Amino acid sequence: MILLLTLYALFASTFILGEKAVALVAPIFFVGARMTLAGLLLLGYVAFFKRESLKIKKEHAWWFAGIVIFHIYFSYVLEFVSYKYLSGSYVALMYNLSPFITALFAFFFLTELMTPKKWLGLIIGFLASLPMIISKASTTPTAGMESSLWVNLAQISLLLSVVVTCIGWIFLKKITTTWGYSYVFVNGFGMFFGGLLSFVTSYFLETWPTTAIMTGVPFWALLLASVLIGNVIVYNLYGKLLHRYSATALSLFGCTTPLFAAIIDWLWLGKTVGPLFLITAAATSFGLYIFYQEELAGTLKESGIVQEQQKDLER
Repeated sequence: MILLLTLYALFASTFILGEKAVALVAPIFFVGARMTLAGLLLLGYVAFFKRESLKIKKEHAWWFAGIVIFHIYFSYVLEFVSYKYLSGSYVALMYNLSPFITALFAFFFLTELMTPKKWLGLIIGFLASLPMIISKASTTPTAGMESSLWVNLAQISLLLSVVVTCIGWIFLKKITTTWGYSYVFVNGFGMFFGGLLSFVTSYFLETWPTTAIMTGVPFWALLLASVLIGNVIVYNLYGKLLHRYSATALSLFGCTTPLFAAIIDWLWLGKTVGPLFLITAAATSFGLYIFYQEELAGTLKESGIVQEQQKDLER
């Protein structure tokens, strides 16, 4: 139990680290730095420790392009852009929608089984999130941005990030389960090239940080902490806990992530959340519990849907 809570407390901290990083440097630039570094680490691990090939077959190239574009590039860029106007705890709450959106994609494109109870849980979880999506309670516009237009655009960007994340999972599942590529290699490939693509985008759209900032302790502390916690500690801890708990149980415990994020947001950045945030978190968790109830009862085999939590844990 303590390890489970530690896992999602660490996971929640990555959202706050992202919020803090965007306050220091341009968001797309930070995505480029983080993903490139993380990709190099994962690919280096595959090449030098696992002694596996880094080659991909030509016929799989377009699927790997999908990993780069959807699983990493758009997913992270859209998320980090939203940090300019949304709190880390709000972003964490919206990512609780991932299981429901992934289930819809899996139902339509992967012919996954959907029972009436699953549909009920999906509907409850989605409807529970609507008041929070349209509310400004957990958003904090930056100085000089009085208009709610920027906050609304950030919310749209965040929702698109969640949707794109789920699309990326379809690519990842196809590549790893059908063709047998290792999960570490696919993620490393996507992160490295997604990071490079983010750098190119940032070069044309953003003002890069000064040399003083890029060589300063705060930038490197945030960058290394994001990679170490999100891509190393949490990733490996999640894999370890899968040997002790079911993926369903881990997914349900993932509902604590927004609450941990809100606590860290409050302790570190001094931000608070309103009652609507707590109500939404509880209602979404209830919908998720109903959605996964049959797996908990052991009446259905665990599907690839629940693996979507692993994408979040890379953050």
